[in-house]
Amino acid sequence: MVVDRTHILVLNYNGRELLEECLPSLLAACNASPVPCRLTIIDNESTDSSVAYLETHWPQVKLIREANRGLASFNAVLERLDEPVVLLLNNDVKLDANAVAPLLQAFRDHDDTFFSAPMCWTFDGRDYEGMRTRVRTRFGLVQGMSRVPGFERTIAHADLTAAAGPVQAVDRQKFLALGGYDPLYFPGRIEDLDLGFRGWMAGWKGYYVPDSVAYHRGFGSFGPAFGAKGNDRLAIRNTLLFAWKNLAGPRLWSHLAWLPVRLLRGLFARDSGFIPAFTEALARLGEALEIRRKQSVGGTGWRQTQEAFFRQFRW
Repeated sequence: MVVDRTHILVLNYNGRELLEECLPSLLAACNASPVPCRLTIIDNESTDSSVAYLETHWPQVKLIREANRGLASFNAVLERLDEPVVLLLNNDVKLDANAVAPLLQAFRDHDDTFFSAPMCWTFDGRDYEGMRTRVRTRFGLVQGMSRVPGFERTIAHADLTAAAGPVQAVDRQKFLALGGYDPLYFPGRIEDLDLGFRGWMAGWKGYYVPDSVAYHRGFGSFGPAFGAKGNDRLAIRNTLLFAWKNLAGPRLWSHLAWLPVRLLRGLFARDSGFIPAFTEALARLGEALEIRRKQSVGGTGWRQTQEAFFRQFRW
């Protein structure tokens, strides 16, 4: 692919303080990009002073206001752009000044690149956070993680990755061909794994590029909005939806076999979030099954490609 220009998009919801901390690094990354690079903030109906702060202190940064659809707000914006590759960031991400070039190089090197992801650290640079994502199925639920056993030996090595949540560069046309982030998961959690899985099923790959470096606070907007228990509930709910929407064959049967066990455990475990998460997921079952039908989930080819995904990223 010829990548002659790019665009950094930052999704913001009530992140005024995060923008103040992160924007200088993003502008520095734009300026150091080997191709023309624009920076735009997508505001998801913030109720804090984010918009006023941007208009007053960062008039050179484009601001787009979108209805709050979570990560799915990216979808409509990408339809209006023309750059071949765009970077999608949460508002709690900082970039190393030289982060852009390696991410773009992945698209030049591999025709099947769907997305590329940097090596990501916590804000203080002390702890590795990702984005070399591995996947497993545990007690019937799919889990994606970067800090898996032995991760320290591999974080500096380029590899394939199953997903990248807070920061990634995407092929805009491929992203749109898949329909972008699925609003089924609103307000959030697991959308990145769903997107990476759907890309894999379409024959495309995600590349982990450790020469690119980013820094992530984590739950910058979701922490204040939902709290720890709320975030856990959303993760469980959306993991259930992921299974009902995407899985086929023995992997789906195993998931369904484990559900009664998990429900019984949820009934008797103190402060368990599984029951409310399951109830919320059940309310969206019809939508998940309709998407499943449109994807033609379940054929031999689907099952084989699905299993190749889990073999590639197992840990």
